[in-house]
Amino acid sequence: MSSILIDIQKLEKKYALGGGFLQNRPRIVRAVDGVDLQIFEGETLGLVGESGCGKSTLARLLMRLEEPDAGSAYYKDQNIFALSSDGLKTYRRRVQMIFQDPYSSLNPRKSAISIIQEPLTIHRMASREQNRERAAQLMTKVGLSQEQAKRYPHEFSGGQRQRIGIARALALQPALVIADEPVSALDASIQAQILNLLKDLKKDFGLTYLFISHDLNVIRHVSDRIAVMYLGRIVELADKNDLYSTPLHPYTRMLLSAMPSCDPHKPKREIATRGEAWDAGDQGCNFKNRCVYKIAICDEKQPQLKPCLERGLCACHRAGNI
Repeated sequence: MSSILIDIQKLEKKYALGGGFLQNRPRIVRAVDGVDLQIFEGETLGLVGESGCGKSTLARLLMRLEEPDAGSAYYKDQNIFALSSDGLKTYRRRVQMIFQDPYSSLNPRKSAISIIQEPLTIHRMASREQNRERAAQLMTKVGLSQEQAKRYPHEFSGGQRQRIGIARALALQPALVIADEPVSALDASIQAQILNLLKDLKKDFGLTYLFISHDLNVIRHVSDRIAVMYLGRIVELADKNDLYSTPLHPYTRMLLSAMPSCDPHKPKREIATRGEAWDAGDQGCNFKNRCVYKIAICDEKQPQLKPCLERGLCACHRAGNI
C-alpha cells in the first residue's frame, strides 16, 4: 500500500449564523464535524455529497484558507495547522487547488501566461525568463496554444479558463491537487475533456488528487476510493467498485438512486429515504430523520465510522443488515 500523504484527524469547523437564534443561543452550522480521513500517495480520492455537506470547507481547511476549531491534519509528518509562515509557504508548493468557478478564480487584469507564471514568481522558482518559459510549456501541456498566451480571461471559453486554472495549479509541481468541483460549471462535452486531461496529467506528473463533486458519474470516472460526506461527517468510505455495487449506508444508496442513466435495461434503485438534510443535533445519528431503516439506537447514539464486511468503512448502526 502507498504511504499516507494527508492524514486528517478529528477535524472540526463550525460557523455561527448571524441573525438566527435557537433557545437563546446563536445557530451553529457544523460544516466539518470530527472528520477522520487519509489520502494515499498516487491515488484519486473522491469526496461526494449534497451541496452544503462540508466538502468545500474541508478543502479550504486543507489549503489553510480556513482555520479549524479542533483537530489536526498532517502532510506527511507535519501538522499543517502548526506551520510557521515559511513552513506554510513551502507546504503550499506541495498542495495546490483547482477552484470550482474558472472565471472568478482568475485575475481579470492579467493575461493567461501571467496568471500561470504568478506562483513561480511568488515562490522565486527561477529567473523571470525561465519562469515564463515554464508557464508557456504548461499552457501547451493543458491544451492551450502559444497564440493565446497574451489573452485575458474574458477572451476564453469556460473550458479554456479551467485549463488555465489547472496549469496554474501545476506550476509549482505539487504532490497533491485539490480539485473542488472543477467541472460543475462546464457543459457535458467540455466536462469529459477536462476529466480526461486531469487523468492524463496525474499520470504524467505523478499527482495525487482529492476530487470533490456532487456528481457520482464524475466521481466514478476519476476516483480510486470514494468518501461519502453528510452534514460534515464521513458516513462511508470504500473502493469505488465496492461502493457502487454494494453501498452500505442508506445515504449512499439515496445518492446512487438519484444517478441518471442512459441504459434502459439497468434496474432502477429504490429511493429508501425521505425529507431534506438538516442537523439533528448532538444526540443520535445525523441521518435519522431521513432514514427508513431507523431503529431505537439511532435516536440515542451517534454511529462511528468503522470497518464493515471487509469492503470499507461505514457509519451506520445497521450497516450490513439492510
